[in-house]
Amino acid sequence: MNNPGQMIYMLQQNIGKAVVGKEEAVEYALIALLCKGHVLIEDVPGVGKTTLASALAKSLDCSFRRIQFTPDLMPSDVTGYTLVNFKTGETEFKEGAVMSQIVLADEINRTSPKTQSALLEVMEEHQVTVDGVTHPLPQPFIVLATQNPGDFVGTYPLPEAQVDRFFLRISIGYPTVEQEMEVLERYSGTVTPMETIMPVCTAQDILALQHEVTQVYCSPEVRSYVATLAAATRNDSSFILGASTRAAIALIRGGQACALLDNRDFVLPEDIQHMFLPVLAHRMVLSPEAKMKGLQAEQILLSVLKNIAVPVKL
Repeated sequence: MNNPGQMIYMLQQNIGKAVVGKEEAVEYALIALLCKGHVLIEDVPGVGKTTLASALAKSLDCSFRRIQFTPDLMPSDVTGYTLVNFKTGETEFKEGAVMSQIVLADEINRTSPKTQSALLEVMEEHQVTVDGVTHPLPQPFIVLATQNPGDFVGTYPLPEAQVDRFFLRISIGYPTVEQEMEVLERYSGTVTPMETIMPVCTAQDILALQHEVTQVYCSPEVRSYVATLAAATRNDSSFILGASTRAAIALIRGGQACALLDNRDFVLPEDIQHMFLPVLAHRMVLSPEAKMKGLQAEQILLSVLKNIAVPVKL
């Protein structure tokens, strides 16, 4: 494997061929990959959600499948099913679309909650259980899910348990005029930017980077900082559902990945702060009073972050 920093830089540059001016979104997607996490990309239609996911997938020499989530999609289409071979009398497992290293779950909130829940075991355990038989997924494994905001017609809100499985949520946002001009220029030729993207690292490279993340030191003071932040969200009256223990673990892991991207072997409080919103905001459930006041989870979390003392000794 190349130097971790060099490898990450190559991935960022490769994805940047198709995704213009969204460096922070690309960075968060790579952090999730390094942390063995899954990404929820939420934004309005047409701003590049699928482009980001596809560019990341094409940058890796890994197996890739895209699942178009529609109202008629069945759980067995996702996980697979057992088929009886009438000639031999034996059962055969027919793989579902999820049996791949990189899975693009496109417009995940346009299918029923029953089908959405088929991903619960897949995302948490990296395995599929069909008719009592467990089938492990290839490694590395990541789900890149896109969805439109919940108030769009024809969408089903993701259950809290499903949302909590996503390591982080990112938004693409509309481009600036200058960025949009560059996009139009790139897509005005006969060859689209996506066609120019080739794999720049292998599955083994990613597994090695994931191991590097776990070796980054996180001091007791930083761990205490994360635990205090998580507790503060649970005690805030604006939330009826605060940060889970899974979320706190994700926040630590995200901080380790941030440090690795910065060529450090230890986590700083600034790393935790950088990951605080993308890791926690989508997991929070607002109280009815907070909703009536028009508050957003991000606003409340920023207030929580401001009111918790930052550790000095590391």
